[in-house]
Amino acid sequence: MAVDVAKARIAVLGAGLMGHGFAQVFALAGHDVTITDAVKASLDTVKSRIAANLRDLGDDETVIERVRPCADLAEAVGDADYVVEAVSEDLPLKQKLFAEVEGYVRPDTILASNTSVIPITSIMRGLSERSRALGTHWWNPPFLVPLVEVIGTQWTSPPAIAWTMALHAAAGKKPAHVKKDVPGFIGNRLQHALWREAVSLVERGICDAETVDTVIKAAFGRRLAVLGPLENADLVGTDLTLAIHKTVLPDIESRPGPSPYLEKLVAEGKLGFKSGEGFRKWSAEEQAALRSKVVQHLKKARDA
Repeated sequence: MAVDVAKARIAVLGAGLMGHGFAQVFALAGHDVTITDAVKASLDTVKSRIAANLRDLGDDETVIERVRPCADLAEAVGDADYVVEAVSEDLPLKQKLFAEVEGYVRPDTILASNTSVIPITSIMRGLSERSRALGTHWWNPPFLVPLVEVIGTQWTSPPAIAWTMALHAAAGKKPAHVKKDVPGFIGNRLQHALWREAVSLVERGICDAETVDTVIKAAFGRRLAVLGPLENADLVGTDLTLAIHKTVLPDIESRPGPSPYLEKLVAEGKLGFKSGEGFRKWSAEEQAALRSKVVQHLKKARDA
């Protein structure tokens, strides 16, 4: 890829929760961005949503002029150096979209899928030129969380990976190279391993949901921003880590499927914030307060 990472033309497919954030980040980094969405309402409001984010964060609102909403897919991607997809987590939909996009872009245009857990190999296997196809997993909200996991497949070329890593680094993100394409990549495998044990503790009656969250937030959660788990293992010693594992790992939840307790919550319609109750009950005020607390925390981390 010969295009300068500071001057790339970006196309974003999907103007929803994640896609409008991608457009915001790339526009703020100086790129010209086209964005498209099959849902007219999402496309019609995308610039106003980005402008509101920029205003809230104290960023330059004039960068919104670098974002061009485009209803026609071929027009949106035709001149792009880099295309990133942010549609729903639906494998057939993603496959169909990339098959269509491939017919409109140059042979060297990099194609990236944003997905939380779907293997990139499954999404891109039907393309004619798979060496330029890869995954980029952003975290929500994309304009506040710095990490982007860059996932290659067995077909992805090293230059495509290197260019994509450089593109995101230049845009102020923290790219992490995922060297093997596995479900969930790195972040979600770690996150949901923790969630599995958290659910199990409640299911087994060891504690309630609020206690699980309190223990995490008031203990090792406070260190995680500056001390990763393997740094921590080295800090305390691999010998102590091994001794602890010999005692605790045999008792940690290890079944391969979802928790029956979680399945029961879903079956009963206890869907969390969506229904007002999940592992805990949530009033509208409590939901708003928690969302605000998370956003304010991320803003402070970004400014720091």
